[in-house]
Amino acid sequence: MLVLLISSCKDSSNSPIIPNVPVDAQLNINSQLYPELRQDGGYAYLPEGYKGIIVVRQSASVFLAFERACPFDPTNSCKLEVDQSRLYIVDPCCGSQFNLQGQVIGGPAIQSLRQYRTSLVASTLYISN
Repeated sequence: MLVLLISSCKDSSNSPIIPNVPVDAQLNINSQLYPELRQDGGYAYLPEGYKGIIVVRQSASVFLAFERACPFDPTNSCKLEVDQSRLYIVDPCCGSQFNLQGQVIGGPAIQSLRQYRTSLVASTLYISN
């Protein structure tokens, strides 16, 4: 019985783990560097994180930030990107798809995207883990 309980607690996923790197970034959402962040559904790529960060504007006061490494295989050579339709995020290597809230909508991935904390103070967006 004890063996059954222990084995049921194991992670059934064989996916590699995304390395946890310190993130402490900030950006001015009104900057000319990030024109897409001036509209809902807009996005920007940042170099911080393990493979980078995707910042997505949900509304004028709500921004989400996600790791660009796919939870299915973070060791592949690809970085997640917003699809040309601007409706979802995709991993061009494995084909996994995620909505703009970071949840899986297709592909081999079964875990949501790693999300970073965001805090908007005036026009400065702070991103951390």
